Amino acid sequence: MNIEDFREYCLAKPGATECLPFDEDTLVFKVCGKMFTLCSLADFEKGISLKCDPEKAIELREQYDQVTPGYHMSKIHWNTVLPEAGLPDRLLRQWIDDSYNLVFSKLTKKEKLLLN
Repeated sequence: MNIEDFREYCLAKPGATECLPFDEDTLVFKVCGKMFTLCSLADFEKGISLKCDPEKAIELREQYDQVTPGYHMSKIHWNTVLPEAGLPDRLLRQWIDDSYNLVFSKLTKKEKLLLN
């Protein structure tokens, strides 16, 4: 997956927005103001960070060499995935979906209704 495909897929999620809140290189995708993924614009191949259930995060790290604890993020709730290291795009899309759904599930009822 390249950065253009990644960006397009993330922005297709209901209520997804993009911003550069930290610096001019860190592209962040949010739903209702809550981050669900981020990456470097200059070094996309170095990884995308995805929110993940803590138990599943450990499982994915053990199963895939391309998955490591979240870089500059909570190592419990975030994984960093190398998007151009041979993983199938369908798997990356599934993990983006999982990250989005994890954040979406924590939104208030009112926020969820605004997105539907």
